Amino acid sequence: MKQAIIKKLDHELLISQKELQVDIPKAILTAREHGDLKENAEYKAAKERQTFLQARISLLQKRISDVTSLDIEKIPRDRSGLGSTLFLADIKTGKEKKFQLVFPEDVDPEAGKISGGSPIGRALMGKQEGDEVIISLPDQKIEYEVIRVNTIHDNLEGDKKTSI
Repeated sequence: MKQAIIKKLDHELLISQKELQVDIPKAILTAREHGDLKENAEYKAAKERQTFLQARISLLQKRISDVTSLDIEKIPRDRSGLGSTLFLADIKTGKEKKFQLVFPEDVDPEAGKISGGSPIGRALMGKQEGDEVIISLPDQKIEYEVIRVNTIHDNLEGDKKTSI
């Protein structure tokens, strides 16, 4: 999980750096050739993109550093945390649902992959089997019971308990 995130971030960083170092200077040079820079939309757009890329590169470098320095051993083994998969049952209907707490770069709500910093993710952090949790959605609140928690350690060890 950690290595896949780093690889994804590194790839995005390389693409952004290439654009900043190769494509943007060409765009600025081309725009300058069109004359007056005060009313040159191409020049302004290239400069804005340059500023955006500089900020994005800085953010990507920080995320890579943060993910690289993450000590998975410090993530709890007895309750949910980053990388955990939680199996829940709606207390009213009995309908079962599965969520995995992931890095922001891996969020995929359709697949049940949610950021630990999202409202649902925060509600699920630190939960154990048997805990009840209330998930507040814009139009309703749903009460769930935690049926099972597979921590990142279980998932990394190849625990096959992945289906409901």
